[in-house]
Amino acid sequence: MSGDVLRDALERIDGRPYGHYRDLRGRDFELGPLCLRFDHVQGDPFAAPSRVRVDAPPGVAALPAPLRATADARRAAADLVQRQVRAALEGVRPGAGSGKSGLLEIARPGQEVLERTGARLDADGALRLRLSVGLPAAGRRILGRAAADLLCDRLRETLLSALRSLDPAALAAHVACVEDQIALRAALGPAGLVAFVAAGSHLPRRSGADDRPLAGALPLELGGVEAVELEAPHAGVLRGLGIPRGVTLIVGGGYHGKSTLLQALALGVYDHVPGDGRERCVADPALVGVRAEDGRSVRGVDLRPFIGALPLGRSTRAFDSDDASGSTSQAASIIEALEVGATGLLIDEDTAATNFMIRDARMRRLVPGAEEPITPFIDRARELWERRGVSSVLVVGGAGDYLDVADVVLRMRDYQPLDVTARAREVAAELPLGEAAPRPADPWPAAPPRVPLPGGLDPSHGRRPERVRGQSTRSIEFGREEIDVSALYQLADPAQVRAVGDALLELSRGLCDGRLALPQLLDAIDALIDHEGLDTICRGGHGDRARPRRFEIAAALDRLRSLRVAPGGD
Repeated sequence: MSGDVLRDALERIDGRPYGHYRDLRGRDFELGPLCLRFDHVQGDPFAAPSRVRVDAPPGVAALPAPLRATADARRAAADLVQRQVRAALEGVRPGAGSGKSGLLEIARPGQEVLERTGARLDADGALRLRLSVGLPAAGRRILGRAAADLLCDRLRETLLSALRSLDPAALAAHVACVEDQIALRAALGPAGLVAFVAAGSHLPRRSGADDRPLAGALPLELGGVEAVELEAPHAGVLRGLGIPRGVTLIVGGGYHGKSTLLQALALGVYDHVPGDGRERCVADPALVGVRAEDGRSVRGVDLRPFIGALPLGRSTRAFDSDDASGSTSQAASIIEALEVGATGLLIDEDTAATNFMIRDARMRRLVPGAEEPITPFIDRARELWERRGVSSVLVVGGAGDYLDVADVVLRMRDYQPLDVTARAREVAAELPLGEAAPRPADPWPAAPPRVPLPGGLDPSHGRRPERVRGQSTRSIEFGREEIDVSALYQLADPAQVRAVGDALLELSRGLCDGRLALPQLLDAIDALIDHEGLDTICRGGHGDRARPRRFEIAAALDRLRSLRVAPGGD
């Protein structure tokens, strides 16, 4: 249907009750070379905006073939297109009207270059954009002529201008930046590294609420460490700080950049935009940050590697709790992460449970070992690396006991790294721990993966069969429950949180059948997205979704209090 058809349809319903806008839902309209489709029409002008899809055929945006030759190149190019379209739409001022009348918006991307539903680029150069539109009204009466002007004129002209004025050089640089990060990340394993931070990187952020680079921050220098060299296809050979596989400590005084470096490593699992300061800071994509979380639920987790039999003979083989302690929650988070494929752990002493991390000589003497069910992480760190190949990167400010188990010790001073491994070994020899020294733990017990049961995933709420909604990066409403995801700090974007909710909803729709173990369910979700795109789990035409990792999907599921699991088997 042409743009004239849309204009006529909107003018015909001018002055009618707002509900008549719903006649547009599911229909396609031509806006010159563009095609507009209404995926969702808001119920009234004060409700969440309507969702529309705009398809631009090949050639509308002149995107050179190299920028769409691979899935990663297309992801990067689409990311910049979404940013440019958003900037263009910000110049379209809403007209008068009730509620959200006249709103035109595409979701705002963060500093990460993620697969998003807001903009998708196909191999042939076709583009699909998903936007939010506030259909105009006066009170609850349709302003049809204003809607025709908004959609048939201003939206069409703005999108065509934005797509036809894309800067080829900026697009090429954006794609090259992402391709370099992918290549650097792929080079970590062969180089024996879990992370790499290039010299000149700017790691500090403006604030906890603003992830953009801090103006005036000192760039990373290599004067105190031996440089590692990795090669990127566009930037060439880069020199930087390499974090080796094994056990690495990050030490130093307060406010000198320990946690800043760890946070950069945590988000180095994602690609970043040019100019972010961390676009040459990359990490193993299977690194998982864990924290203590007082009060979280735990379902069927075998805690025996860290917590033995409890008083009164209570087993921890398949541990359940609605209100786990800090140490129990941290133990559970580690075991859950390993269950779904984590190859490395990121732990900050500031957000860890002290009694889970260490047990000093005085406490060992005061409380006999037979009365302490907790095996501290310090007793497992070497075993995790040497027998299971799981690395640990730990920020340590006060627990010097960890010098005894570290392969590398980096000291942060004025946000600059110094390799103090040799000195750390001297200190450890000068001040031996004696009876508090890390001691071999019992062998890590084998446990089958857990099988989530479908009865534990109920997204219904009242008369609504499905109610799932992400709240910033803090929580997910799932049916009648609220899942606290605030401790999952590798959820970098609220759009990922919303997509995690969609993934849980997809599990509840039959994928979780009581037979597939958790790793298999995550494999199935990844396969759906890989083969059919993020839209396949993010139904409803939403343009504000971004792809999460399997680890955060699993972690959100593990924090669902209604979750029920059974042990897997052959």
